[in-house]
Amino acid sequence: MAAHRTLCAAFQRTAAAHPDAVALRTPDDSVSITWGQYAARVRKVAAGLASLGVKRGDTVAIMLTNRPEFHVVDTGALHTGATPFSVYNTLATDQISYLFGNAGNTVVFTEQQFLEKLRTANVDGQVQHFICVDGPAEGAITLEELEAAGDPAFDFDAAWQAVEPTDVLTLIYTSGTTGPPKGVELTHANLMAEMDALEGYFPLSHEDKLVSYLPDAHIANRWGAHYNNMRFGIQITTVADPKQLVATLPTVRPTFFGAVPAVWYKVKAGLEAALAAETDERKKKIANWAIATGTKVAWLKSDGKPIPLTLKLQHRLADKLVLSKLRELMGLDQVRTAATGASAIAPDALAFMLALGVPVLEVWGMSETSAVVTMNPPDGIRIGTVGKVVPGGSKIKLADDGELLVSGPLVMRGYRNDPERTAEAIDAEGWMHTGDIATIDADGYVKIVDRKKELIINAAGKNMSPQNIEGAVKVACPLVMSVVAIGDDRPYITALLTLDPDACAAYAAKVGLADGSPAVLAQDETVKALIQSGIDQANEKLARVEQIKKFTVLSSPWEPGGDELTPTMKLKRKPIAEKYASEIDALYA
Repeated sequence: MAAHRTLCAAFQRTAAAHPDAVALRTPDDSVSITWGQYAARVRKVAAGLASLGVKRGDTVAIMLTNRPEFHVVDTGALHTGATPFSVYNTLATDQISYLFGNAGNTVVFTEQQFLEKLRTANVDGQVQHFICVDGPAEGAITLEELEAAGDPAFDFDAAWQAVEPTDVLTLIYTSGTTGPPKGVELTHANLMAEMDALEGYFPLSHEDKLVSYLPDAHIANRWGAHYNNMRFGIQITTVADPKQLVATLPTVRPTFFGAVPAVWYKVKAGLEAALAAETDERKKKIANWAIATGTKVAWLKSDGKPIPLTLKLQHRLADKLVLSKLRELMGLDQVRTAATGASAIAPDALAFMLALGVPVLEVWGMSETSAVVTMNPPDGIRIGTVGKVVPGGSKIKLADDGELLVSGPLVMRGYRNDPERTAEAIDAEGWMHTGDIATIDADGYVKIVDRKKELIINAAGKNMSPQNIEGAVKVACPLVMSVVAIGDDRPYITALLTLDPDACAAYAAKVGLADGSPAVLAQDETVKALIQSGIDQANEKLARVEQIKKFTVLSSPWEPGGDELTPTMKLKRKPIAEKYASEIDALYA
């Protein structure tokens, strides 16, 4: 039976193996669902969807915050043979209309807070059923009502057993930095292959714990916190507001944790601020010594060099006195594997996390490749690389211009209803053209240089990676949230910066300012001087041609899904260049 290689079959096995273990929970346990309860509700949701006419091959939209109900409804839809997909909560109504038009869904699961936006987006009346998971709302049915309204004629077991590995498991809408989003079609076989590939690096079981806080519209969270849960039984704690992540970690103590670079930068800045505020000079000195010792070890390991015995002993002592306590303080003391991806992490920030003893592995992949394609092996981390191709039949190579190409079981089926853009992405031999310029060393370690379309070529014809410059600034300037390096056809590099509201509030409290808003601090001369010293620090790590000569601090932060950032926080470089043309010109005046 082909069905054994589907997520439905994987879920059924997991639920039967550990019916009394907790599968899904909220941090305060106000919602806690065991595997037995999860399986029973999936059966009800599937029958309820069948009563609304949902059948194999249909699509079902989901627009929710991170909450246990997401897993219940997504898995329920899968068991009818349908394709559930998530919508970023930050999307504008016309963007949602576009997605629904492309997906063709008639059903959407949501919360009361998004209902109005979805109704406005439903211009042509394509969506016939709104299902509200957090209570009654006008013109919508509740999740309870759906679960109670199951079609008695629906054959649940026959429905999920009919699902084939080649069926589309989900659609991931890429937050296009250019043009409308593309609906990446990923199959059950794609994601089973992804999980097979990574099992050798970090085997997962029902004893593992993970925090779900990234959007479920992002492949990282769907793979990491949803499909891994269905297949391996890891316990998921959902965090509806990502700002609560740092506070939640110590209560959960996850064993597996993934984050984008911005989260690691925040952790690093928070610890450094706490150390700077330490009044006991002896304690501060020991802590700084311990981190420096850990950093030395991390770099030696990364360079493949032996660790001298004295340093080994010092490191053991540093870990016992300081590093283990810092991991415990952060709630990362039980982490067996951590991952960083989605964009390049600054090497110094990665070295800092490794110094603390958090095993952060930098990975690379994209929605079109089912998440991770290359990964640093836990016993062979090389800082500044995204590791080697994962096992399981995936292949990588470089095109003549240095573009990274991928083939094998992780490559998507194609873009939904878009044969033209599919043919542009996947060539006749089955190689996916990723749009990333890379290098591959003799040991197979991959370094991503930058996006092919995003390289800065200055007036002298020198090629530079803006990501490299921006990463250096983010590490050196904890007050900064977004950085965009400018320099195409220009004589030197400049930057536009926005401030982080949380970091601003903490700074204002520390120095006794009444108003700590980014708008006020952007004009503050002391803050500008602080940022200038951070830029000077960043410039020391950059080649002369990459160094930032001038910068402007903008008065308001950029929001995900706004004019400047995609929902996954990637910079929309072209729109930024157009919107801030006068600010940019002033930097070159």
